[in-house]
Amino acid sequence: MHEHDWLAARFETDRPRLRAVAYRMLGSSAEADDAVQETWLRASRSDAAAVENMSGWLTTIVARVSLNMLQSRTSRREELVDAPETGGSPRLDTPVDPEREALLAESVGTAMLLILDTLTPAERLAFVLHDMFAVPFEEIAPIVDRTPAAARQLASRARRRIQRQGVDPGATGAGPKAGPAQGENADTHQAGKADLIRAFLTASREGDFEALLAMLAPDIVLRSDRAVVRMGAATGRDAAAEIRGSDAVARAFAKLSWDPVPALVDGSAALAYAPDGVPRAVYRFGVADDLITGIDVRADLTGLDIVLC
Repeated sequence: MHEHDWLAARFETDRPRLRAVAYRMLGSSAEADDAVQETWLRASRSDAAAVENMSGWLTTIVARVSLNMLQSRTSRREELVDAPETGGSPRLDTPVDPEREALLAESVGTAMLLILDTLTPAERLAFVLHDMFAVPFEEIAPIVDRTPAAARQLASRARRRIQRQGVDPGATGAGPKAGPAQGENADTHQAGKADLIRAFLTASREGDFEALLAMLAPDIVLRSDRAVVRMGAATGRDAAAEIRGSDAVARAFAKLSWDPVPALVDGSAALAYAPDGVPRAVYRFGVADDLITGIDVRADLTGLDIVLC
């Protein structure tokens, strides 16, 4: 079989998945079809023979095309969610094997599409590719021009926004769901906070400024107690009592030579500087909307219940 014919046949096999990705990204059947067509044009002009993971390669192309289309939309918001005569989501033009891909009508509801349209293009892409199509963050990162850690934060931020609207990101049809019990809310918040703090620690150790910046609220405040300031002065390090703004805080922690460990401070997720297993300082984090809003650094540990994790 001629290479072009082989590619065309393979593209048709992946077309339902590509259209599903584009539809979830764009919320419009017409634009999804345009994105898939542009994907074919780009693929047909490339050296597909050198591609090892064809499905992944095509998914990356359609994601880039869809992201470009989202970013190029005019400031006047358009009504992009189709209302088909059947009352459900638009059907695919090509029949779909139920074992490969669920029909759009079974997996995307109008409520979800409306909420997705409130996300930034990068957030929407990271959430759609990871949560709906299980694309690894390592593959998403180059598409949104960010690190894998920053891409993870984009998806997590989008997920939280969707959940706050009463829509279950993992539910078929994306209908409203009952809110969890108060205890479940607290557990979920603590788990999410712990994950965010671990990601912050990893980014700081690796000097990943962009990843750090993606985790910080723009108006974040870093405060250090007098004991921390004195400790910094004694070791020749600059330890300001207060630092404001995400850029300044990210720079303070990027490439920082430190080795704290995850900890629980008074029962809340935190970090502790504990050489030889003895806590000398703790980093307590304020978190809201999946962003770090404040960091409180204390070397005066009087009265604190510290458990190293």
